[in-house]
Amino acid sequence: MKFSLSDSTVAALVIASGLLLTLLGCGSATSTSSGPKTSTPVPTAEAQVETSKPAAASVPAVQASALSLVGKAAETEGEHAHQPGSHGGIIVPIGMDSYHTEAIVEKGGDFRLLMLGKDESRIQEVEVQPLKAYVKAIGQPDATPVELTATPMDGDAQGKTSQFVGKLPEELRGKPLEVTIPNIRINGERFRVGFSTATETHAEEMPASLPADEEQTLYLTAQGKYTVADIEANGRVTASQKFKGMLSKHDMRPKSGDRICPITLTKANSAFAWIVDGQSYQFCCPPCVDEFVMMAKETPEQIQLPESYVK
Repeated sequence: MKFSLSDSTVAALVIASGLLLTLLGCGSATSTSSGPKTSTPVPTAEAQVETSKPAAASVPAVQASALSLVGKAAETEGEHAHQPGSHGGIIVPIGMDSYHTEAIVEKGGDFRLLMLGKDESRIQEVEVQPLKAYVKAIGQPDATPVELTATPMDGDAQGKTSQFVGKLPEELRGKPLEVTIPNIRINGERFRVGFSTATETHAEEMPASLPADEEQTLYLTAQGKYTVADIEANGRVTASQKFKGMLSKHDMRPKSGDRICPITLTKANSAFAWIVDGQSYQFCCPPCVDEFVMMAKETPEQIQLPESYVK
């Protein structure tokens, strides 16, 4: 007995077969476990916003040149290098570049933070709040708390400030520092800021750190522990004259037994030696010789023997 199928019947059977295979295929993709099926929840908008916030406890280490704080911050993976600030300080990122601050150490020991936005050229107002910075000389174990007071600048809104100012203790002035600010609030978020004021290594041509007339007076007149005999022993020249064209390299991690610069406590360079009080001292760069000769003349009691400046 023969059966014949019309074209429309064949088409209907093909479509039905396709649907059956599709259903079987979907079923085979499911787990064979007898337990209840679970699905991954879709984050709510609120949760997505929360996870996009910068991590408050994760702040990249930033370093800048010793004493003057002029230099670019250390370059970490995935970040750009920050240039010196317009006020002579360094630009420190906050919250993975969500905000910035320019950190400035002034000659008299004033320690100043200027608050900046994500765009480093824009001022950022933050809540008026007390800040405490923990500051220590690099290589020293103990930090000293320094109170930073909100000092609003012209144009800051009521209850807001774009500047904080504190005073460094005398023993920390003129030294490369490690600074930690454990808590600062910006737009309702809390951040931790940490940075150093000295690069691990850098090389640059030695600048004259003083105007020519002041430098001549400093080096060619005797006072305190800086004697006429010292002036003669040093060739009756200034440090910038003697070391002109030489390059300095600041090594912030001297090893045990290394001679260290009396000013920065970085590794000393025997090429930058200077006679003071009949003794030969070694420095990291000529500007440090300036500082040391000033100390020998103005506060000679602070000068120690050369063998004291060893790691």
